[in-house]
Amino acid sequence: MTGLHTTLARRGLMFILSSPSGAGKTTISRMLLEADSEIKLSVSCTTRPMRPGEENGVHYHFVSDADFDRMVEEDDFYEWAHVFGHRYGTPKARVRAALKEGQDFLFDIDWQGTQQLYQKDQQDVVRVFLLPPSIDELRRRLEGRAQDSQDVINARMERARAEISHWDAYDYVVINDNVQACFGKVQQILAAERMKRQRQTGLIPFVRELMG
Repeated sequence: MTGLHTTLARRGLMFILSSPSGAGKTTISRMLLEADSEIKLSVSCTTRPMRPGEENGVHYHFVSDADFDRMVEEDDFYEWAHVFGHRYGTPKARVRAALKEGQDFLFDIDWQGTQQLYQKDQQDVVRVFLLPPSIDELRRRLEGRAQDSQDVINARMERARAEISHWDAYDYVVINDNVQACFGKVQQILAAERMKRQRQTGLIPFVRELMG
């Protein structure tokens, strides 16, 4: 019999894309979200003010410092961090419930957030780190944005070097020298991880049935 397509239930995964600023993480993330309906961006809580064009619950959950303190106190975050004077955190309950239903989440977090997330939930986490083709190219990309002063660019370069030093804390490392090729590799990683035996929750009943 041909033409039958068996879809097994599976558990969702937390797909982390990290990179130093300017190495293309935002571009690859956007491409992945557009191309793949099974993965959605994990929406963080933040104490920073809303920017023009942003929407509460879509870009971030905007919360007060007092609310954020309470959530930290109640262990409501997978991970949280201070970034440029504000706090950002990944709310736990929402993500956990959706993973059970087979929903995948994309995380755009740094290596510290990645470590915290991995420590709390190793089985669901896939860690991918994007590297620039060279440090000169990274500086060129940062300067090409034309939004930042030289001091800010220098600070970002320092931060980038620090981020790059944690490359070995990731499961996969992809060099982003060509956006399309890099995107293709990221898609391959995601496809393979979805097929891992331990994530295929429908596999045990299916195999039992085969064995009669």
